[in-house]
Amino acid sequence: MPNGLFCSRTMRKKRKKARYQSKDFVLRLKRRTEKKDLLEGAPMGRGIVLQKVGIESKQPNSAIRKCVRVQLIKNGKLATAFLPGDGALNYIDEHDEVMIEGIHGPRSRSMGDIPGVRYKVSKVNGVPLKLLVLGKAQKAMR
Repeated sequence: MPNGLFCSRTMRKKRKKARYQSKDFVLRLKRRTEKKDLLEGAPMGRGIVLQKVGIESKQPNSAIRKCVRVQLIKNGKLATAFLPGDGALNYIDEHDEVMIEGIHGPRSRSMGDIPGVRYKVSKVNGVPLKLLVLGKAQKAMR
């Protein structure tokens, strides 16, 4: 590795070359995550609940994770979103307007033992789902 007064150009060139070894850098450079993302690079998206579904968790866990099928308003695509919180399914009805966000799995993939679910519900009819579960807010009727 060169080091001295006149080595900065060489070091910069080597650093630029080395960045291509990182898979994250290449995906970001080609904007692959934005292309395959249903939210199209946005942090959150609004959608309408089509149905409630229960998804079995992966081995070695044994549970039915409560999720909803959501049709996004901006592009009409379907997404499955997880409902965090104990009894959160009781506060959501079909045709409710929900706000979904990424579930923050590795490389914006699914999280933990929920197969194929990459999003979670954060708001229902403009009210945070967490406040509904805790009983500190009422769901607004549309």
